[in-house]
Amino acid sequence: MENKKTNIWIWLQNGQLYKSVSCPEDGTVCIFDANGKLMIKRSGLNKIQIKQIEQYIRKYGAKKLNKNAEPFRFLGK
Repeated sequence: MENKKTNIWIWLQNGQLYKSVSCPEDGTVCIFDANGKLMIKRSGLNKIQIKQIEQYIRKYGAKKLNKNAEPFRFLGK
């Protein structure tokens, strides 16, 4: 199994919880709602485009999760 760099972001927007999973190596970004339903999937992106998308979701207060971190741990801080 390959170890690809994956970025996981989580944020609240309009009272709803969202999660984004991006993989710059594959050129994909997926955004899920609180129920895990896939809302948006974009593929064929370059690394610059993925970075721009990540900067955009950070404007909504997104927090980047560490792969080894407990989910939702940052919500209590």
